[in-house]
Amino acid sequence: MRRLSALVLAAALAVGLAACADPDATAAAPPAVDDTCPQASVPLTELDLVDDVRTATGPATACLASHAITPVDDRTAPQLPVTVTDSEGRTVAVTDVDRILPIDISGTIASTVFALGLGDQVVGRDSSTLFPGTEELPVVTKTGHTLNPEAILGLAPTVILTDTTIGPKEVRQQLRDAGIAVVVISGDRRLDTTDALVTEIAAALGVPSRGAELIERLDARVASVLGEIAQVTPAAPEDRARMLFLYVRGSANVYYIFGADSGADSLIDAVGGVDVASEIGWEGMKPMTAEALVAAQPDVLVMMTDGLESVGGIDGLIERIPAVAQTPAGANRRVIDMADAEILSFGPRSADVIGALARALYTAEPPQ
Repeated sequence: MRRLSALVLAAALAVGLAACADPDATAAAPPAVDDTCPQASVPLTELDLVDDVRTATGPATACLASHAITPVDDRTAPQLPVTVTDSEGRTVAVTDVDRILPIDISGTIASTVFALGLGDQVVGRDSSTLFPGTEELPVVTKTGHTLNPEAILGLAPTVILTDTTIGPKEVRQQLRDAGIAVVVISGDRRLDTTDALVTEIAAALGVPSRGAELIERLDARVASVLGEIAQVTPAAPEDRARMLFLYVRGSANVYYIFGADSGADSLIDAVGGVDVASEIGWEGMKPMTAEALVAAQPDVLVMMTDGLESVGGIDGLIERIPAVAQTPAGANRRVIDMADAEILSFGPRSADVIGALARALYTAEPPQ
């Protein structure tokens, strides 16, 4: 169920993002250190917290203290050739990692390659890969998240790491036919699949020891952040924030609720919230209905920043979706937004993303 719903989720994201994207636009990468988010580096327990997470009012933006990807210390040379079985069951031989093209809908594969210390070998990027160090890389996606075969072939990659969140599959086959090693990584993006993701990518690039070091670092960081969050999470389930992930693209009239096994539920669980979409039986992602939104009665809506902006902010959201006003989140204008390229980017930044969402949820004056 998780795998299927993740693929459906990715397809919907691709449709929504493509519908509002300028195919010729290339977004600038954020600065390595975000001076507008000073509280992101302060321990959560040292911040001024809300009295009641369920009745807190006003919007908040979850942000990272740094957008940079720190590579592992291990510099063991890639052990090549390697033969791997990818997530689609294909046997792929990788003989050269000098020109790597990591592409998916969230930029997660690229961030993992950089964290493995192979960023210098990356020759191109998808439109969601925006972290520092990728600014000059050519974008090989068009109309949002559709592969551009001409652009890809022009870069002469020796190995492509991708997943089924980006396509179409006919282009992936075209690239195989051109003699390029194409490894399809699992598209299941959740907190509890991050280690497996790193293992897949590290194995395909012939750097398993680097992958092991990265996993050790990630697990330690996630455990530390989860420990901080546990100290401020209300003990009684009924006192915890009832949260719902709402995906919107106003220009395309795309409105979805993300529920169980969508990845968004993993984030909500991690910050000590109650995923109300799962509570009402919402699986994966589905087009939003007013009835479902009212039935869920969220205290907090979690959204992508560009999505919230696409409907004109909270006022525009309520105008377009009147049912929002019938929820505690709408009445309290309690909406937490986070950058589109970060909020579901499980991978090297998982701990930072969880920590940022927790600060926006529990802090009385969250960073804006």
